[in-house]
Amino acid sequence: MPTPHNNAKPGDIAKTVLMPGDPLRAEFIANTYLENPVCYNSVRGMLGFTGTYKGKTISVQGSGMGMPSIGIYSHELYTEYGVENIIRVGTAGSISDEVNLRDIVIGMGSCTNSNYAVQYGLPGTFAPIASYKLLKSAAEASVDQDAVFHVGNILSSDTFYDDSDSLAMWKKMNVLAVEMESAALYMNAARLGKNALCILTVSDCPLKNLSTTAQERQSGFTDMMEIALRTASAV
Repeated sequence: MPTPHNNAKPGDIAKTVLMPGDPLRAEFIANTYLENPVCYNSVRGMLGFTGTYKGKTISVQGSGMGMPSIGIYSHELYTEYGVENIIRVGTAGSISDEVNLRDIVIGMGSCTNSNYAVQYGLPGTFAPIASYKLLKSAAEASVDQDAVFHVGNILSSDTFYDDSDSLAMWKKMNVLAVEMESAALYMNAARLGKNALCILTVSDCPLKNLSTTAQERQSGFTDMMEIALRTASAV
C-alpha cells in the first residue's frame, strides 16, 4: 500500500530498481531507455517510473541526497513493494589519483563517517558491501562496453562541505571516490536480505579542482546508466 513517501500501488514497481539521487535523472533514464514508462510516484517530487528494457520490467526512482533519504526510500521499496535489487546510479568525487573525470566506479565496499549502523546495536564495526551477483554483472557489462571503470572501496559521507582535510586521509586507505548514499543502501539490503550495488560516474575531482556541469550530471553520464540497465536486465 502507499507510504508517506510513495503513492505507488502493489505491483507498480519492478523487482529491480535503479536509484539515482536526482529525480530528474530518473525521468531521463525512463524516457531515454525504458519502453512504455509509467510514472508511479510523484510524492515530494521524487519521481518513479516503471517500464521495460529489452523485455524485462525495470523501475527507476530518485532517492534524494544523503543517507537518511535513500535509507527511507530503499527501506520502503524493499519492505513495502517487494523489491529485491536496488542499483544506485549516481555521481561521485574522485579521491584516488587513478580515478579521473567521467570514469566509472563500482562500489565493492562502502566506508562511512555516518552513524547509520548504530541502530543495529552491533558489538563492533559493520562493513557495508555490495551484493556479489550485481557487482559481477556490472563489472562484466563495463568490460563489454569498453568503459573505463574501477572496482573497490568508496566513501559514503554525511557531509558535502567538509570543514577538514578528510579526503586526503581516506586516500591513504586506497578509497576510490566519495558520495553520500551507498552505505545506508548497503546496510538496508544486508539487514533485509536483499541485494544492492552502487555504480558511480566521477563528476568532479576535488583534489585536482576538476568538475563537470549540472547538465552533464543530470543527463550526460550514459555509460553508467547503460551498465546499470544491463546489470538490471541480467538478474
